[in-house]
Amino acid sequence: MNVLFRFDGAPWLAERVAALQSEGLSVTLCSEQEDSAYLAALTQADVLWHVLRPITDDAIGRAPKLKLIQKIGVGVNTIDLDAAKKRGIAVCNMPGTNSRAVAELTLLLMLACLRRTVGFDAATRAGEGWSWPLEWQGGLGEIGGRTVGLVGFGAVPRLLAPILTAMGAEVIYTGRRSYADVHLPFVTKEELLARADILSLHVPLGEDTLGWLDAGAIAAMKPGAIVVNVARGAQVDEAALVAALSSGHVAAAGLDVFAAEPPGADNPLFALPSVVVSPHIAWLTRETIERSLAVAAENCCRLATGEPLLHRMA
Repeated sequence: MNVLFRFDGAPWLAERVAALQSEGLSVTLCSEQEDSAYLAALTQADVLWHVLRPITDDAIGRAPKLKLIQKIGVGVNTIDLDAAKKRGIAVCNMPGTNSRAVAELTLLLMLACLRRTVGFDAATRAGEGWSWPLEWQGGLGEIGGRTVGLVGFGAVPRLLAPILTAMGAEVIYTGRRSYADVHLPFVTKEELLARADILSLHVPLGEDTLGWLDAGAIAAMKPGAIVVNVARGAQVDEAALVAALSSGHVAAAGLDVFAAEPPGADNPLFALPSVVVSPHIAWLTRETIERSLAVAAENCCRLATGEPLLHRMA
């Protein structure tokens, strides 16, 4: 079975996927930066392992043998699901494989915002670590004693919430519904915005979450709160967030995702010292990749034998 894995893989990953030959899988690693090589490889692909670069109707049309699009991760908003359905191509994701990595980076972003880690790092490297701006002093804080508002309560918040509680935070959540097995306060969006010292987004991108944190929602937030987004960039109005950060209404933001990816170097968020950023890598650990490869290989085997696919979305 020919598998096209569109991802910029390091040498260790190339060796790892080559070993899948023993399971009957011929996996071709193709850089996300090489469009021509990708389009050429699609013509022979039975399965496409997809990470972030969008899969368009045009790309699907160039893959006559394609039977499965396997998302390496959870969100399938970067896949043209209608085009896949028209061709009878299955689409699967893999919930849970990256949850621990995302939960840990979420915590890291919260702490980096509270402790101005990026600013102190830069100052220390520049020989100014012992003469940092005194105005930073009053803005340094701890998670303990703060209220953390989680938007959504899927796999990531279920791992993150007990850690935050153990650190002394009060954790509240909102979303489409409450969960009987979650013994934390479920609140309305309005109450979460008013109470949260740290607001963290953990919902898939859809019609009901597009622009979830818009200008009105940001204005309704508790003054001096922190925004963390490891979900999808389009859920936050970036212009409104820049304005709120500039005015001090929002104290800081930790962002792993952006409205346009990759964002331009002139993105105004990058000019703000209260913003901590990373390039959509909350999911990216070696452990996540190993778990993901196991699920992806299993689904290829199921495709070959006609068994039901794991986590089929379409």
